[in-house]
Amino acid sequence: MENPTQYLLVDTKVLPEIFLKVVQAKHLLASGQAKNSSEAARMMGISRSAFYKYKDCVYQYTSNVSENIITIYAALLDQPGVLSRLLGELYQVGANILTINQNIPVDSVAPVSISVSLEGLTVSREELFTALRQLEGVVEVRRISGQ
Repeated sequence: MENPTQYLLVDTKVLPEIFLKVVQAKHLLASGQAKNSSEAARMMGISRSAFYKYKDCVYQYTSNVSENIITIYAALLDQPGVLSRLLGELYQVGANILTINQNIPVDSVAPVSISVSLEGLTVSREELFTALRQLEGVVEVRRISGQ
């Protein structure tokens, strides 16, 4: 019977350089800076075979990802520009929008849930919610998940 996959959290200072280069090559691909895996491998100075050997086994770990992701529920009046103002305010305070789910309005109010990363937030979370609640056309705003 084969052993299940196990993961280790290892300081990059003790890893062979190839693993870091594979992670960087994957980033080049994901961000569009490299057109394909061959170009990404070449840009990082590694062979394609090394890239393919490790690409599905090494990932960058970010410890604070889940701490900084929240889901916001908002009830918005069914009027042009309300959702745009809400998204604009999130942009202005440095929130990174991850997902948006808007349902069909009922009684002229549309429910919206928005998941955002607050890693780059330039105001406190309390100030963020205060600003969102003050926007024209926003009926209600509350945090439904995340810290």
